[in-house]
Amino acid sequence: MQTKNGYNTYSKKATLSIDAIVEQYGYLVKKIAYHLLARLPDSVDVDDLIQAGMMGLIEAYKRFESTKGASFETYAGIRIRGSIMDEVRKTDWAPRSVRRNGRAVTNAIKELEAKLGREASDMEVSAHMGIGMDEYHEMIHSSMSTQLFSYEEMLDSDTTNLEYVDSEFENTPYSLVEEGGFQSQLAEEIDNLPEREKMVLSLYYNEELNLKEIGAVLGVSESRVSQIHSQAAMRLRARLSDWRD
Repeated sequence: MQTKNGYNTYSKKATLSIDAIVEQYGYLVKKIAYHLLARLPDSVDVDDLIQAGMMGLIEAYKRFESTKGASFETYAGIRIRGSIMDEVRKTDWAPRSVRRNGRAVTNAIKELEAKLGREASDMEVSAHMGIGMDEYHEMIHSSMSTQLFSYEEMLDSDTTNLEYVDSEFENTPYSLVEEGGFQSQLAEEIDNLPEREKMVLSLYYNEELNLKEIGAVLGVSESRVSQIHSQAAMRLRARLSDWRD
């Protein structure tokens, strides 16, 4: 083990045991698991997320090369998130009604913003759909719980690599150009979000604050932060729908 710039780094052939790695970095797995759990339904068991994250941690330890320049913590964080994402994808618990509602909100935002020529507020979107605000917020919360990991990947610059591209297209010139173009468009659309939505995304994904901590920063409730996060993600989904359709 060696220390560089305040980070612990390990070579691929380090002699630490798996048990030692789990003991030393288990806190990182739990931190990431609980951070992601805040955006998932109550039916998701955090122990399942932690178990999947531990597998990602072990895989990170086996694959890590200190000569690549990144710290082990950074590399492990990416692997842990990826492993948890894969586990949640496998369950595919979302009912069809949730997916249908998500598409309805996406279409409503897209139609309304095209008509207004500006971002549409949640109140305007709910009125456009002919539903109350409570029903609208519940709809976007449920929908974005099913879409969390797609946005986790898109919003986290550390995970926007070709590890998540289908293998048959991986490393092809087309996939590289398409992925690069999408990321550029995503960055532009994030920058064009309303200021509060942009701040919530930055605090959640970049600073890794939880919803309660973000609420304290913004002076709003935890539930309101969740609503803002969901609204921002749905707005991005609407604006980027041509890329993913």
